[in-house]
Amino acid sequence: MKIIIIANRLPVKIEKKNDRLSITQSEGGLSTGMGSLELNIEKHWIGWPGIYTDNEEEKEKITERLKKFNYHPVFLSAEQIENYYEGYSNSIIWPLCHYFYSFVQYKTKFWETYQKVNMQFCETALPFIEDDDLVWVHDYHLMLLPKMIRDHRPMVSIGYFHHIPFPPYELFRVLPEREELLNGLLGADLIGFHIHDYMRHFLSAIYRVLDLNCQLDEIHLEDRIVHVDAFPMGINYERYHNAPSQPAVKKKINNFKKKLKNQSIILSVDRLDYSKGILHRLNGFALFLKNHPEYHEKVSLMMIVVPSRSTVNKYADLKTEIDQLIGEINGLYSKPGWTPVHYFYRSFAFRELVALYSLAEIALVTPLRDGMNLVSKEYLATKSEENTGVLILSEMAGAATELSDAIIINPNNPKEIEMAILQALSMSEEEKKERLKKMQKRISKQTVKKWANDFIDEIQYIKLQNREILIKIIEKEQFDQIKNRYDHASSRLLLLDYDGTLVPFTKNPEEAVPSPQLIDLLNRLKEDKKNTVVINSGRNYQILDQWFKDIDVDLTAEHGAFYRENGVWHENYKKIEKWDERIMNILLHAIEKTPRSSLEIKNTSLVWHYRKVDAWLAELREKQLMNALIEPCSRLNLQIVPGNKILEIKPATFNKGTEVKRRLSQKNYDFIMAIGDDTTDEDMFRALPPDGISIKVGSFSPTAKYRIPLQSKVLPFLKKLIS
Repeated sequence: MKIIIIANRLPVKIEKKNDRLSITQSEGGLSTGMGSLELNIEKHWIGWPGIYTDNEEEKEKITERLKKFNYHPVFLSAEQIENYYEGYSNSIIWPLCHYFYSFVQYKTKFWETYQKVNMQFCETALPFIEDDDLVWVHDYHLMLLPKMIRDHRPMVSIGYFHHIPFPPYELFRVLPEREELLNGLLGADLIGFHIHDYMRHFLSAIYRVLDLNCQLDEIHLEDRIVHVDAFPMGINYERYHNAPSQPAVKKKINNFKKKLKNQSIILSVDRLDYSKGILHRLNGFALFLKNHPEYHEKVSLMMIVVPSRSTVNKYADLKTEIDQLIGEINGLYSKPGWTPVHYFYRSFAFRELVALYSLAEIALVTPLRDGMNLVSKEYLATKSEENTGVLILSEMAGAATELSDAIIINPNNPKEIEMAILQALSMSEEEKKERLKKMQKRISKQTVKKWANDFIDEIQYIKLQNREILIKIIEKEQFDQIKNRYDHASSRLLLLDYDGTLVPFTKNPEEAVPSPQLIDLLNRLKEDKKNTVVINSGRNYQILDQWFKDIDVDLTAEHGAFYRENGVWHENYKKIEKWDERIMNILLHAIEKTPRSSLEIKNTSLVWHYRKVDAWLAELREKQLMNALIEPCSRLNLQIVPGNKILEIKPATFNKGTEVKRRLSQKNYDFIMAIGDDTTDEDMFRALPPDGISIKVGSFSPTAKYRIPLQSKVLPFLKKLIS
């Protein structure tokens, strides 16, 4: 077993100086996380080496040098870098995921190259991937990759982590390639996000775009379940926490103190990007200087902006605006010996950065949208009881979910930034210590090491679960076992659900009439005198009687309330002539508020149908209905039973298992088989004797012994069984 990590970049920097290649390890969060995995197994990393070359000899040299680290380069041409990385990844997906829809730039060649490069990553990875391995794909550059790998290695365990926000459906739906991207991600067994908001947006897109069956955090596919979960990424806490006490860092801190004298420092650290809210932050600080002159010559903003994509017009324009605004603020407020904004357009080495974190009284972290934001956690980690600090944090950063003891602000409002700075500067030491203690407790536990290991632990759990699902699917071996028992039995009981099992679901329930193929199959089953065939359905008995009046099969209607045996109908429960007024009012109100839903009144149950309703609205209304119905249904001993796009209210005294028990009390059978697709069929499965054969159609069932993934395969299975 190996772990194969696939990301846009390898965790090394490769530079070419004087025709010589130098390789240095990166210090990014992902590299740290992957390096801290507690797995005593072989690790491989696949990614772009960060250097462009079209020299084949040089490519071979780089490949050979990286091989000793188990790093495997994907070489991209200048055109691919432009269209896949700068193009589709950063000119379409990035702005859309960060809510900057107007910044999206569409070009056909962007998408074409994105597909080709994802396939190139796949081709590089496949020689290293075996069925027992774990594959972990990272981020929005490679959203098609999980499915590509799955198509070639169907048994391998695949995880995907999305390191940026996932947008709401209303934004995501504008992508022409939305289906391809979602299907690409569903190649994974586990899809991770930083916070539950992004997870919720993703599941919403799955409901609406692909119309897939989701149950809470699970997406049910034909042969496996895809899990979706939140894993808040952390930092190497100990490294940052211990750094300020190191002699080299102490020296840096003292040097900065001498230069800055007794000024209070507000620190801001960002990569150059429009999502970081740099201009909003500067406007907020300018407002603070304007309205609070008493802090002039006492407080400075130290702004570090790390260069990024400076050749792209949007970014070049942003830098120009930042330069101009800083110039205006400093021109307006500077005094001899005091500069309001210290501006650095470069990256800082670890020691320098930690020294500034330690020195700063306030960290101003105000992105307009950010997946997590680790700067806020790094800043907090460097602090101590003797050297406190205050974090001002945007509510739009993923980190705000965990760091609720920061001063949380809306970054779009300069007034909030101004007031937050004032609050931070006037905060008592006791309050600073209390806030810091709570946040450090959180981030010291939720480290990057824990993030990585939690993700891998969950993949391994899912791997076992999906193997169990595969074992239950009726393939040749399982079919042969069932067939052997069927052929050697002298008395058989076959219990078959109707909707979703013998016939597919239809938009209008009354259209689900039995097909000629089904009628022929039922007649063939009945020809064998060893067989007792029962259609065990939730339908009302009038419609079942109409559809099967010329077919000599036994019927059970309304989950066991009525049954037809030898052509005669019997009742286990009297027809309900008048339903409780409060229950009816609740249901009718829900229908009024839910377009395209309807109410079916059966003899012994009420069914709210929502097959045609928008998935989000249906889920909301179902929860609202269940909450509203709990009290009146409990009072009247009625059950609320969720089904496949239905919610049913029925007496608790009978269910589909009632018919199984009745049949077993009458006669001994040496072959008993039940097939169903719904939650109501679980009662039928549970009522079977230990040697009974239970088969779930569609999604996974922990109760059923076997599974047929698709309804369309049920009739062929039965035909093959009796052939």
